[in-house]
Amino acid sequence: MKFVLNSIGTRGDVEPFITFAVFLKEQGHDVRCVFPEQFRFLAEDAEIPFSSLGSEFIDLIESDEGKLVMGGKGSLWKKLKAYIYLYNEGVRINKKLVQIQHDLIESEKPDRIIFNGKSSYPILWEMNNPGKSILVSPIPCLIHPVHNLAHVGFKGNYGKFINKLTYKLANFGLIKNVGSTTKRYRIELNVSERMLRKNILKQRLVYAISPTVFPKRDYWPDNVEVMGYHERVKTNHWEPSEELEQFLNVNPKCLFATFGSMLNDEPEQKTKIFMNVARKLNIPMVINTAAGGLVEPESYDRTKFCFVNQVPYDWILPKVYGVIHHGGSGTTHITLKNGCASLIIPHIIDQFLWNDILSQAGVGPKGMDVTKLSEKLLTDKMEQLYNNEDYRVKSGEFALKMKSESVLKTELVNYFTS
Repeated sequence: MKFVLNSIGTRGDVEPFITFAVFLKEQGHDVRCVFPEQFRFLAEDAEIPFSSLGSEFIDLIESDEGKLVMGGKGSLWKKLKAYIYLYNEGVRINKKLVQIQHDLIESEKPDRIIFNGKSSYPILWEMNNPGKSILVSPIPCLIHPVHNLAHVGFKGNYGKFINKLTYKLANFGLIKNVGSTTKRYRIELNVSERMLRKNILKQRLVYAISPTVFPKRDYWPDNVEVMGYHERVKTNHWEPSEELEQFLNVNPKCLFATFGSMLNDEPEQKTKIFMNVARKLNIPMVINTAAGGLVEPESYDRTKFCFVNQVPYDWILPKVYGVIHHGGSGTTHITLKNGCASLIIPHIIDQFLWNDILSQAGVGPKGMDVTKLSEKLLTDKMEQLYNNEDYRVKSGEFALKMKSESVLKTELVNYFTS
């Protein structure tokens, strides 16, 4: 079969689709990944054909306004201006992305489209190709209500009635956005926003999350599935430095800190907070600078700290005791899968939900919003993370259960082709 895998967002939004592409390619299917230009290297590394959505979307996220919204400090007025700017630019860019998606899909004529929630055109394409597109989300609480949790964009639990209302409001916003950005093609197909709203509830939806961590609700419709967190091997073209290997050998109980693809407007200050607290508690730490949310200082004690960039998590997590991270879905899952104690410093949207879920599950203390990160708050949390053995034990129990979910890989591929 011929597949188009279409994902828009940060690296955390794209990584699952690379994994799916690899799985499908292994089964002999024809696959093409359609991502922002910045992630071309991921497709090429996996030897998957790639089509670019351009660089503007990620450029917008990495702008000063994007950094402010995703974890920066600023006045309410300054943040409001940033939100307005991002919204207006986002509408403009999204219309361009829709045109690229339309032209590519019409050219490729795929049998299936697998897409994420930021990809607007496949939702419209589904109207004329029922059952041939599959929405995949690495985060829960979208579209179909969860009784004890509000929609992921609203953060929290406000009771069953209010929670349900948040999903209606979010779905209304989703359809207005899709309706607006696809208006040109929607008119050609004679599709109203009302028709889109009705169809989105029937859309096949796969939550690419662990049923151990977030099981399927028995009141969800049959078109919604929870089919496990899946990862690909990422160490094929990567080797650790001698410095990193030596550091881990000398410090068998250390912490790993990473903000993944999350940015903020004070990376030097955030890094300083981590290092000051680690020195105070005498905790060795590997710090991942990744996209730039944390940075390597010019000088530091290399016996206590080791800085890395883009280290594969499947290589380093089995070698560390605990992880301090942003709470992205992929990082959250792989941390649990490796039995690491976990402390989340959430930046945006679903990361606050994972912070609640993991702290309630007993695998680590509840973290604080990145904008509230301070030495005082982090000292208490990091000390708990490092010294409370119960967190590590509980995470190990999750890891054991998640290993049995490997059978879901075959079920997922079969679902994509059904």
